[in-house]
Amino acid sequence: MSEAFMLHSFPRAILHVDADAFFASVEQALVPGLKGKPVVTGKERGIIACASYEAKALGIGRGMPLFEAKKRCPQLVILPSDYETYSLYSKRMFTIMRRFTPVLEEYSIDEAFADITGLRRIHRTSYEEIGFRMQKSIQEELGITVSVGLSLSKSLAKLCSKFRKPAGFTAVPGRYIHVLLQHTPLEKVWGFGPNTVELFEKHGLKTAYDFTMRTERWAGGMLGKVGREIWNELRGNAVYEIKTEEQAPQATIIKSKTFTPPSSDKAFVYAKLVRNLEAAFMKARRHKLRPRLLGLVLRHQDFRHEGLEAALNRATSSTIELLPLVNSMFDQLFREGALYRSTLVLLGKLEDDSAEQLELFEDRLRIDKLRTVAAAVDELNEKYGKHTVRSATSLYLAAREKSAREAQPARRADHVAGETARQRLAFPRVSIDV
Repeated sequence: MSEAFMLHSFPRAILHVDADAFFASVEQALVPGLKGKPVVTGKERGIIACASYEAKALGIGRGMPLFEAKKRCPQLVILPSDYETYSLYSKRMFTIMRRFTPVLEEYSIDEAFADITGLRRIHRTSYEEIGFRMQKSIQEELGITVSVGLSLSKSLAKLCSKFRKPAGFTAVPGRYIHVLLQHTPLEKVWGFGPNTVELFEKHGLKTAYDFTMRTERWAGGMLGKVGREIWNELRGNAVYEIKTEEQAPQATIIKSKTFTPPSSDKAFVYAKLVRNLEAAFMKARRHKLRPRLLGLVLRHQDFRHEGLEAALNRATSSTIELLPLVNSMFDQLFREGALYRSTLVLLGKLEDDSAEQLELFEDRLRIDKLRTVAAAVDELNEKYGKHTVRSATSLYLAAREKSAREAQPARRADHVAGETARQRLAFPRVSIDV
C-alpha cells in the first residue's frame, strides 16, 4: 500500500514551463505552411539540432545525421537554425510568464521555473488555473505549444511537465506526490545520471517512489548532499530556490564551425580558425572580458581531434596581438594530407577588461593602439555586419564556394526597409505563400 507524504495541497506552488520541440516549433510558427509537416533544424551542421513532433513520430530525432533522416523521410523539411529568432521567441515567452509572477528563473532558452505561491488572491483563481492561463497565453501569442508542470518543488514540477508532452498540463498537489513518483522511472529524475540509476538498481530500486521510501540518511550516504536535496525535493520539501538573478559571466568563450566538404587545404583550414578567433574576441570585447588562456582544436573527418593550449603572460582583448601565437600553434597542429571538418577556438581564464593592471615592462603605446584598432573594427562590424572588417587571412574564405551547411535562414536575407544584415527589427516575421 502506497504512503502519502503530506496532506497539504500547495504549501508552495512551483511551475515548470518547457517549450515543445522549440526550434522546430518556432519555424512552424513563422511559416504556417510547415505546420503538420516533419520539420528539422540543423542544416548548417549536417546533423539534426531539433525535430518537430511530426518528425519524431517517424523515428527522426536530435543528433541524427541529415542524410539518414532524409532516407527515412524523403519529404522531410530541413532548415538552417535561426538562433536569433529563437532567442526573440524565448524572450517573449519569458515576458509573458512574468505577467503572472515576478519570480521567474530562465533555466534555458526554452524552459523556465516560476514561483506562483501566494498569487491566487491577486489572480482570483486557483494555482492550476494560473498555469493554464500562462500556457494558453504563450500558445495564442507565439503560436508555439509548451508543456507545464505544477507541484511543490522544482524537481517535481519538472517531472510534471515531462509527464504529458506536447502541450500537456500536469498538476500534482502534495497529497498525490506519491502517485506521480510511482509512475516515474529512476532515469527520469532530474539529477540522476546513468551511473546513479545503475547503482540504485543494484539496491533494488526501480522508481522514484522507491528512492523516496528510503531514509534521508540513506540517500545522503549514497549521493552525499545532492542525494539529500533530491530526496527532499521529491517528497515535496522544496530545497532548490528559484534563481531570479542574472547568470554569472561565462568562464570560457568557445567558437567552432564545421565545414563541408572536409578540407586538407592548409590555407583554408587556417582561415576558418582565424574566423573563429575573430568571432570569439568580438564576443569577449562585447562583454568587456579578456582571456589569459587560448585553446585551439582541429577536428579530423573521422572525428578525431588534436588541440593545444597556451597560457598568456598578459591578458588581452586584441585579435591581432595573438595572431602570431595562433599561427605558431596551428603549424604544430596541422598535418599535411589530413582531412579536417572543423576548427575550434577557446578563450579561457577570462578577466574584467575594465580593471586592467599596468605592468612595468609592457609596451603601453602598442597595447593602446591595438585596443583602438579593435574598437574601430567592432564599431564598423556593428554598423555594417559581422566580419565586414576582418583579417586578411580570412579574406581567403570569400573566394570559396558556399556549402549547404553555410545556408542562412530566410530572416537573415529578407530585410524590411531600414534593416541591415547586422541590425534588424526585434520581431519575428511570418512568411505566407499566396
